[in-house]
Amino acid sequence: MRYFAAAALVAVIVLIYVQKVHVNHTTVALTFLLGVLLVSAVWGLRVSIFMSVLATVAFNYYFLPPVRTFTIGDPQNWVALLAFLATATAASRIADRARRRTLDANRRRREVERLYAFTQQLLVAGNVVELVNTIPRRVVEAFEAQESALYLANKDEIYRSGPSSRALDGEELKAVMARGEVVIDAARQMCLTPVRLGVRPVGSVGLAGTVVARETLDALGSLVALAIERASAVEALGKAEAARREERLRTALLDSVTHELRTPLTAIKASVTSLLTQPQLTEAQRHELTAVIDEESDRLNRLIGEALEMAKLDAGEIELTREPCQIRDIVDAAIEETKHALATHPVEVRVSTSLPPVRADFSRVKQVLAHLLDNAAKYSPDGARIVVTSEVAGSALAISVADEGPGIDSFEQAMVFDKFYRGRDQRYRVQGTGMGLAIAKAIVEAHGGTIGVTSQLGKGSVFRFTLPLEGK
Repeated sequence: MRYFAAAALVAVIVLIYVQKVHVNHTTVALTFLLGVLLVSAVWGLRVSIFMSVLATVAFNYYFLPPVRTFTIGDPQNWVALLAFLATATAASRIADRARRRTLDANRRRREVERLYAFTQQLLVAGNVVELVNTIPRRVVEAFEAQESALYLANKDEIYRSGPSSRALDGEELKAVMARGEVVIDAARQMCLTPVRLGVRPVGSVGLAGTVVARETLDALGSLVALAIERASAVEALGKAEAARREERLRTALLDSVTHELRTPLTAIKASVTSLLTQPQLTEAQRHELTAVIDEESDRLNRLIGEALEMAKLDAGEIELTREPCQIRDIVDAAIEETKHALATHPVEVRVSTSLPPVRADFSRVKQVLAHLLDNAAKYSPDGARIVVTSEVAGSALAISVADEGPGIDSFEQAMVFDKFYRGRDQRYRVQGTGMGLAIAKAIVEAHGGTIGVTSQLGKGSVFRFTLPLEGK
């Protein structure tokens, strides 16, 4: 069809200049030459050379005297005819070369775009196992191949793009890695390239159903190697960071728990020693020491209970007994439980009894409020007011505890709910283990709610949590 179209184009030019428009020989030759360039740019060298020969014959027959014969009367016309043929052939070659370069440039551009897309996809993987299982499928998507396979020498395993992908032979993949050379088999529509870390081959990757340039295959192998190395480094860094955090958490736990346990034990030991070694103590003094032992024993029991509670929450063993509850009843119960801590603080409750009920575990939510009220009392100066409010917020009920304490720095607000974390400026001034807010957060989230804090240095803090309403 291309040869027929080229012949038809010659016939059209001849028809126009013979029947319709009469021009000189130079115009005809330039028109034929323009047609040859157009055909060469669109259909390639072979068709354009065919048209060049056909145009030379037509030019001689219809336009060089004597016309309608293949005889050339003037020797100068031989020169013109041969010059036309040479010019048309040379122009065909130049146009075809430009066309091939354009096609090659477009092909390389597409391959670069595919490599870029492939690189972006590789950055998504979070660990090495996920990455090596994803690479063959990503290669198929990026390069529009039928299937792909990745061989890694350190695992001696082949990862394929699909369970039925078997066009790429495992032995060929291993051989390519061993030789360290790119293999392009156009007949079988297959490409294989080694995966190198530096100059050391560590595996190979293959594509079936498409052929790409050698340079692209080299880049593909390098990208796969870098992606695997990067994922390994990120995974190792993550493990190191996790180990560092675990060590820091362990240190904080030991420091906090040791200090908090030692304080009541010291008080109990001192009181017991006084009772045993000082028989001359009055009844009032004995009663005071006994009260100290009782109070510090309760404190020690509470500390151990918090530690056990934290362990259960970490293990996901928290059990909730949900039932419709009035938030005002929970607030009153929490205030009653923490009345000793709140003894020096006026508590203002702005919770209406007409609020809709929440579906919650009464004792657990009371525990959350007790932690918040206890914190507000510990970190606020004597006489500072504590305000408890509640309101409906969409499909949830929001409960807030506001204090007039020193406030929390914006940097620390995101960390106060972490286990064993205590404020930098308060950790040595106020007793505590740093478990209360972590326990409160776990309980609230187990109910499907949220908890957070808003604070301003020198102005106090507002801790706010939400609970789903009954029927929501």
